Amino acid sequence: MKVNQAEKTIDMTVSGTFTPEKAQEFIKDYQQKLSTIKPEEFVLQFDCRDLAVVSQDMVPNLEACLAMYRDSEFKKVVVGIQKKPIIKLQLNRLAGNVGLTNFEVVEIY
Repeated sequence: MKVNQAEKTIDMTVSGTFTPEKAQEFIKDYQQKLSTIKPEEFVLQFDCRDLAVVSQDMVPNLEACLAMYRDSEFKKVVVGIQKKPIIKLQLNRLAGNVGLTNFEVVEIY
């Protein structure tokens, strides 16, 4: 996770699958980085080209992360993925479930 002050972005790479341990580690790092910026001025960008379909048991953790992004009030949240319609549908559905309206999935890889 990198804060790019010049571009007003926070750039993250997500790959593989989520585990509870990875989720907790990520949340701690996220909160630390967030404390150094004004989120409403930043775009949160994810490189998710290697993201696997989220398993049902991890859906609540991912929804909690998406709700955290919503509550942080970023200018926009952009997720870049490979051309994988199932993942795109899943991410859009989960974002909708938590009311993250400034969310966009783009097939760029």
